[in-house]
Amino acid sequence: MKLFECQHCGQLLYFENTRCERCGHVLGYLADRSALSALTPEGGGRWRALAFPGEEFRFCANAIHDVCNWLVLADGPDAFCRACRLNRTIPDLGVPAHLLLWQRLEAAKHRLVYGLLRLKLPVTSRFEDPGSGLVFDFLAGSSGAFQEGPQVMTGHREGVITIDIAEADDAERERHRQDMAEPFRTLLGHFRHEVGHHYWDRLVRDSVWHDAFREMFGDERANYAEALAAHYANGPRPDWQERFISGYAGSHPWEDFAETWAHYLHIVDTLETAAAFGMCVRPATGRHPVIVMEIDFDPCRQRDFDALISAWLPLTYAVNSLNHSMGQPDLYPFVLAPAVMGKLRFIHGLIHGPEVLKEYS
Repeated sequence: MKLFECQHCGQLLYFENTRCERCGHVLGYLADRSALSALTPEGGGRWRALAFPGEEFRFCANAIHDVCNWLVLADGPDAFCRACRLNRTIPDLGVPAHLLLWQRLEAAKHRLVYGLLRLKLPVTSRFEDPGSGLVFDFLAGSSGAFQEGPQVMTGHREGVITIDIAEADDAERERHRQDMAEPFRTLLGHFRHEVGHHYWDRLVRDSVWHDAFREMFGDERANYAEALAAHYANGPRPDWQERFISGYAGSHPWEDFAETWAHYLHIVDTLETAAAFGMCVRPATGRHPVIVMEIDFDPCRQRDFDALISAWLPLTYAVNSLNHSMGQPDLYPFVLAPAVMGKLRFIHGLIHGPEVLKEYS
């Protein structure tokens, strides 16, 4: 995630900021330009962005619910922004507890869409592209605290990502994490995992990458329902740590891909944040060059996978140690075995272009 600067006063700004704390200017995000801009009112709900003074904008229609600070062209056809146009079903706002949960869901989803756009991945809604677009259904159901219908299963099916809104409740999510014996469970992680299934359909299925995928991850034609049933009945494979990023990744090639995809997005976004803060790692003791790191590149544009990993590993050593100093568990509690590195490299090539396919052929 980038950092931003108020065009009026130079104050440091963060992605979710809606008003500059120094000068008071209202702020709005321009997704197609990856810019958070200070705004001046033009009347009638129209705003002029100081970053692009030649144009006028309106806030996304979801801004009235405090779930979005993104902008659309004032004279354009869209009422909703690039992120909110992906919604097919939102929680029932007649239930008081749902608004807060939806706000948390949208905060995670907007970060997801930011990252996808930064990586120049196709982001279209099913309303724009009925054949291959993406939509989200935010539903209540699985938790007694939020139940309003049948059980809801978070997952993906043919471009439809369903998220159980109970996942936005910290206590519910932690209970699920412990029940599933997961080291890591976040809202943003859910979004990144489920969208990995969507991009498998968009980028891998029946493409030049398909054979390479099967060689790297396995044959996805293995019965999916039976594979998941076996995983939940028997637990993860005994050797999963040598071959997979997580125990769940070993359940089926589709889940392996989605888990690896999510971790690639974790890595790139965290490196971008570290670069924005000018972070470097240079231990004051020891002479091990592997844990020295400085990010002098844009992680979203870096075509050299080894450069990403050379920065990522020292950063994880440092931030995990910082967490320990606060009595917290590892921020990134995963080991990137050589087989996992190969899968991450595949994702990197998939995102950055078919010309690197030769690495997997």
